[in-house]
Amino acid sequence: MRALVMTAPGGSENSEIREIAEPRPGAGQVSVAVAYAGLNFVDVMARRGDAGYVPAWPYLPGKEVAGTVRAIGEGVAGPAVGDRVVAAPVGGGLAEVVVAEAALTVPVPPGVGLRQAGAVPLGLTTAMLLLTDAGRFTAGDTVLVHSASGGIGTAIARLVSALGGGRLIGTVGRPEKAEEALKAGYDAVFPRGEALREAVLGATDGRGVDLLLDPLGTEALGLDLDVTAPGGRIVLFGNAGGGTIDALPPAGRLLAGNLTLTGFSHRGLAAGAPAKVARAIRRVLDLLADGRLDLPVTEIPGLAEVPAAHDLMAEGAGVGKYVVRVG
Repeated sequence: MRALVMTAPGGSENSEIREIAEPRPGAGQVSVAVAYAGLNFVDVMARRGDAGYVPAWPYLPGKEVAGTVRAIGEGVAGPAVGDRVVAAPVGGGLAEVVVAEAALTVPVPPGVGLRQAGAVPLGLTTAMLLLTDAGRFTAGDTVLVHSASGGIGTAIARLVSALGGGRLIGTVGRPEKAEEALKAGYDAVFPRGEALREAVLGATDGRGVDLLLDPLGTEALGLDLDVTAPGGRIVLFGNAGGGTIDALPPAGRLLAGNLTLTGFSHRGLAAGAPAKVARAIRRVLDLLADGRLDLPVTEIPGLAEVPAAHDLMAEGAGVGKYVVRVG
């Protein structure tokens, strides 16, 4: 079968399409014939060699797929061969066939196409868990999202609307990306820079935001603390810039503001609490099926074009959610 293989840390020069052996499911697993696979920034972090993302080289990236069940391992009582499913594999999803845990393989309901479903198991589900589980979102909250024009930022905007609505403020690394975030549903979008604190506080009449979702490591944590309202929540869910993670603020800063500072990892939940991730996947699929949620995606025509899309994401030039057609 064909698969995208990353051969060493670096850029697209170390990504290639190879013919490799088709994986077989073990106990508690299924294999999926991949129709569409989602692209995510975690693939970029793995490609550049960030610590903790690649167990060994060469590496097979890809952590969300939609397709049909191809084979079933021992002890699996859920999906049947031929069923339409989404799955969240630990890797290898940018390939014609991938193996995933049955616990993280969920049927696709009628009315949801596999193209859109390819954005669900990691991208949309991360956005759902960030809002509802880690962030304790309540309808009417004011939410600030860094990197608002990317795949997760776009998904959050769509989900806030589906979950009852709220005021959405976004930040972007490049001023020209603000328009895309506004189109996705943000009420105000600001480039990250020296005047960002004043811009956010001005947009909230000085009150600050109820929920702040930050994929930038600790790079913007000082700002986050400054613009979060009393009783607000800050969720750190990545390290997109790849820089050093600094020490967290003194407890007194959190106590004084009645603030909650939380970390989130889809990978950690998938390993330690797969049932929670599966429930979130089902909830997103149900929202798509009944028309309460819609997420436009940008289709990449084939695996050979994925490294160029990863380049755009690495440069901060990607917009929205990318899925690649595989089979």
